[in-house]
Amino acid sequence: MFEGLSNRLNGVFDRLRRKGALGEADVAEALREVRVALLEADVALPVVKDLTAKVKERAVGQEVIRSVSPAQQVIKIVNDCLVEALGGGANDDGKRGVDLNAPAPVAILMVGLQGSGKTTSSGKIALRLKNREKKKVLLASLDVHRPAAQLQLETLAKQTGVGSLPIIQGQTPLQIAQRAMQVARGELYDVVILDTAGRLSIDEALMAEVAEVKQFAKPHETLLVVDAMTGQDAVNTARIFNEKVGVTGIVMTRVDGDARGGAALSMRAVTGAPIKLLGAGEKLDALEDFHPERIAGRILGMGDIVSLVEKAAETIDKEEAEKLAAKMQKGTFDLEDYASQLKQIGKMGSLSGILGMLPGVGKMKAQLENANIDNAILKRQAAIISSMTPKERRHPEILKASRKRRIAAGAGVQVNDVNRLLKQFDDMSAMMKRMNKLGQKGLMRGGLSNLIPGLGGRKPF
Repeated sequence: MFEGLSNRLNGVFDRLRRKGALGEADVAEALREVRVALLEADVALPVVKDLTAKVKERAVGQEVIRSVSPAQQVIKIVNDCLVEALGGGANDDGKRGVDLNAPAPVAILMVGLQGSGKTTSSGKIALRLKNREKKKVLLASLDVHRPAAQLQLETLAKQTGVGSLPIIQGQTPLQIAQRAMQVARGELYDVVILDTAGRLSIDEALMAEVAEVKQFAKPHETLLVVDAMTGQDAVNTARIFNEKVGVTGIVMTRVDGDARGGAALSMRAVTGAPIKLLGAGEKLDALEDFHPERIAGRILGMGDIVSLVEKAAETIDKEEAEKLAAKMQKGTFDLEDYASQLKQIGKMGSLSGILGMLPGVGKMKAQLENANIDNAILKRQAAIISSMTPKERRHPEILKASRKRRIAAGAGVQVNDVNRLLKQFDDMSAMMKRMNKLGQKGLMRGGLSNLIPGLGGRKPF
């Protein structure tokens, strides 16, 4: 979402390198480019003015710290200002995601315009609360205007394994909300998610309907769902909803698209309501907490290692990973294990998304795109391995031309694809053997120069 802004800002920082000190003229020139980058990213003008004013105040007159370049000082200053704009910093209460600190059943009111992803987000939140918080969740659709809206939420409830309020035709949104809270109390649900109707645009009827339901249900959380792709329209929608009915948090959807990111940077400053969750895909588990400091890190090309580790911890089978590690240490790693490893990586999401969390990868974006790195590669390699016999997977050295042709035909690929997979596996096996031979002390002494062929005698990375 922040690719364009990230590229522009990093270009500014690159031009600030090798300066002995940051003079006012240097800062002014850099800030002009930062201001243009923010405006092009669709950040609200008042937010741009405030952010650049804070950066200028803190950057002018900064002395060069020993071993730290001026560019790094500017990055630190801009990072701090971005974190504050996103809702972090000293005023951040540290709470992430949905707040359930209230007597059960906790009511969560979902509001927003039609097409923003409100119903899907309701299902995602239900799944998240069920799996992470171990809560008993009831989904209730209050949308009596859109055809099949109630059936859509009922289907999502079945997919996520949570409760769904039975549909009774002819009831008003208020009557459905009353019945949902009654069922929740009677059947001891922990959380009730009330999915309200949306409109194509904000009108008085929509606001009156939402206000009526909110007055009765007294939700602990009123979450506004906005589409990141709509830019400043999303910010205006959030501001009006907050003024008319009051919202406690924002769920931003479609952040995995090519939105310019300005809505996220503007939301907290314009509305006062924090972004709590990000919808990053169509899958029901594609929902993540909003962390201002991590988002700022992604914008400035510093990566997001913490989120990457969290994603790995959630998706990777620990027992399976330990088995693979043991086999690697013994040097008995085969193609069946390699297939298992590919499956674990695939669970973490798209490869481009994973790589985007690594520091410094932003500058390699073009090369990565040219290399066509995506999850199709994982699926293709898994298909190739699946086309092998158990003996071939355990003993890849027996794979000659005729076997490779059979495997390629079975997987629907070319023989070159089979050869490429085997080459990657051989390289991995060779590296693991060198690791075992060197041991921990050898690795510490030589680093990567001992592992990667052709680096012998060179300085370690």
